[in-house]
Amino acid sequence: MTETRTQTIENLNLLIKDIKMAMLTTMDNGIMRSRPMQTQDGDFDGELWFFTSKQAHKAEEIEKDNRVNVTYAEPDDNRYVSMSGTAQLIDDRAKMEELWSPAYLSWFPKGLEDPNLTLLKVSVQQAEYWDATSSSLVEAFGLLKSLVTGERAIGSDHVMLSL
Repeated sequence: MTETRTQTIENLNLLIKDIKMAMLTTMDNGIMRSRPMQTQDGDFDGELWFFTSKQAHKAEEIEKDNRVNVTYAEPDDNRYVSMSGTAQLIDDRAKMEELWSPAYLSWFPKGLEDPNLTLLKVSVQQAEYWDATSSSLVEAFGLLKSLVTGERAIGSDHVMLSL
């Protein structure tokens, strides 16, 4: 059964909802560069939002090549999500106010009054996830079975999606 776009987005939202940090990968003259980004509170709706500085090197990279990848990892729960799409810098005061949290003062001491503060919006086009939330006992059994039979251990979902 094929998921609808709404179902796909809902499933991805559940997978990334409580992961606080993501890795954003941009292109820099043909070289991939990744850096951690603070995940915004709120539900994923097909777009990811991050605060950044207009003076950050990633802003320059996105202006030249807007293809990006955002990855989320929660190793304790064996959840991994990779999302690819296009990024753009957005100066939207209402959206900034909606997403702002005092926790961001560590990176932006002037808060919403910082003239270099901007939003980075990622419109997700494709996603891929690995979810092995089964118990440690099930995982251990799968590993043991794999070692004995030489067959690949089963116990996780690996799904590729287009939004």
